[in-house]
Amino acid sequence: MSDEEKELKGVGVKVKKEQMLTATILNIQRMSTEDGPGIRTTVFFKGCPLACIWCHNPESIPIKPQVQWIETKCIGCNICIDVCPNNAISLAEECIIINRDLCEGCGTCAKECPTTAMEILGKPWELEALLNEVEKDRAYFENSGGGITVSGGDPAMQAEFVAEFLKGCKERCLHTTLDTCGSTSKKVLDALLVHTDLVLYDLKEIDPEKHKEFIKQGNERILENIKYIKEFMQTHKRPSDLWVRTPIIPGATATEENIKGIGAFIGEHLSEAVSRWELCSFNNLCKDKYQRLGLDWPFKNQDLITKAFMEHLTDIAKKSGVDPNIVIWTGATKVEEKTDKSPEEENTSFAW
Repeated sequence: MSDEEKELKGVGVKVKKEQMLTATILNIQRMSTEDGPGIRTTVFFKGCPLACIWCHNPESIPIKPQVQWIETKCIGCNICIDVCPNNAISLAEECIIINRDLCEGCGTCAKECPTTAMEILGKPWELEALLNEVEKDRAYFENSGGGITVSGGDPAMQAEFVAEFLKGCKERCLHTTLDTCGSTSKKVLDALLVHTDLVLYDLKEIDPEKHKEFIKQGNERILENIKYIKEFMQTHKRPSDLWVRTPIIPGATATEENIKGIGAFIGEHLSEAVSRWELCSFNNLCKDKYQRLGLDWPFKNQDLITKAFMEHLTDIAKKSGVDPNIVIWTGATKVEEKTDKSPEEENTSFAW
């Protein structure tokens, strides 16, 4: 089976009543104000085709459920070790070690843990149950102009379910937003976009070689797909809006060259479609996630970016060939101290 066939498995196929569509979902976040207009309920799906070295949600990359150990909750009873059917859990120097090659994410340890120190990341949801769950927040959507956002990971990794979910949301007159990295097939995009009001699209790094270095694959498909979305918008009623988001990562994407390059690309290819370009300031709140998953994060000692540098890059973006009115920056910044260094010098130091 080809990669495209895998992506398209079941997309657009009517599901019989006795066949219940399910998806692996990481989290349902209510009262979100960062994933589209108004107050939103964001559904985070497991699975991502990229491997960004700075990823703030490492638990969302694998599509299968995972187990994490929360040290502060652990009482050292070792029940998890005893009940694991695959002998994937062991104790070393008073720390629980999970062998990720053996662990199948079955959740037995999490079910038996008396203190919830073992937690399963990723749970199955049936389509109708999820639709009923998110519709509970309708009053917040109607009063704020909000709606539903599908995020991840990347929702395109579970395209069959997500297409039906977005369709169900539209049948309930709910505003829909697709948050995607764009590394998928055009046929998958067709299945999702027709039920989408707004697309949040990541353009992280414009240089293809640097994209491979930071994200482990080139950006050619991603750049082609966002141009395809523009064409889709011109020939269909949906999506009606497209926002571009660029993570500003010290030592990686946080360069004038990258911002100028992305701006030039938007100005040349997407000027009629993109209504917002958001520069997202680096945050380091995910350090504990990596520790719980037994992973090392190369940015664990990296400080936040200063407000002065974010404003500097925003100014660069506004002069890069786009409508300056679409450019904004968001996120927390470092408390600034008086210094003789330029904004660039303050925010380009990084040790791998």
